[in-house]
Amino acid sequence: MDAPEVARATTAAGSIASSLGLAAEDAVVVHNSNKLTLRLLPCDVIARVAPESDQVAHFEVDLAGRLAAAGCPVAALDPRAAPRVHERDGFNVTLWTHYESAADAVPPSDYAGALARLHAGMKGLDVPTPHFTDRVEEAQQLIRDRDRTPDLVEEDRELLGDTLRNLRRSITGRGAAEQLLHGEPHPGNLLATKDGLLFIDLETCCRGPVEFDLAHAPDEVADHYPGVDHDLLRECRILMLAMVTMWRWDRGDQLPNGRALAAEWLGQIRAALGHAA
Repeated sequence: MDAPEVARATTAAGSIASSLGLAAEDAVVVHNSNKLTLRLLPCDVIARVAPESDQVAHFEVDLAGRLAAAGCPVAALDPRAAPRVHERDGFNVTLWTHYESAADAVPPSDYAGALARLHAGMKGLDVPTPHFTDRVEEAQQLIRDRDRTPDLVEEDRELLGDTLRNLRRSITGRGAAEQLLHGEPHPGNLLATKDGLLFIDLETCCRGPVEFDLAHAPDEVADHYPGVDHDLLRECRILMLAMVTMWRWDRGDQLPNGRALAAEWLGQIRAALGHAA
């Protein structure tokens, strides 16, 4: 969000919290991209704010409740507010529990255990979600849309297009078992709290093989996850890297140092595929 929208979103979140009896005299920006994440103080609530047109918040609130009821390691909505999406001034706002960090680093075995427990709970849920190939298609659309990716040179555009197309076909062709997934269980979406490891940001959930989720975790995590198909995991890792690299070339991308990361990741993709630099 740009600065004026951040100001409006912050005001909306604070107003909602205050209407619920939660003191919100100050707000600290935790993360700002297509959605805004705020820590409201002194009530100490995490507010996630999105444009009203973004309806994923409704899905995320419902899924968080289902997963918590199934005993999955996920962050909880703040118990002081109704578990729903609050609307104000063109924004959807959800209110979540704030957790203090209890550790700087997460052992790979603990990471794998938490992810396995999340997958076990997700496996029993029947909720409508996109397939992981729908997310691949979003990246492929960016490749085709030169107006949105004007700075991507043709050589790199061709590399990313071929990688996404070939690996999408190869992964789906394996016929691996599929289930509900987190979608992006990378370290930034895992909290180490006094209540244990908890996953956040459920809006990216999709269906696919568990190796697609493992591709977002540090490499060592897969060594502790049961029953991994390591050939499939390798393909998922390259596919994931091609997807996130493509998103960094979107002219609307707001990730700090996004282009520098994209250049670094292009080199990693070439190396993984055995291409010349």
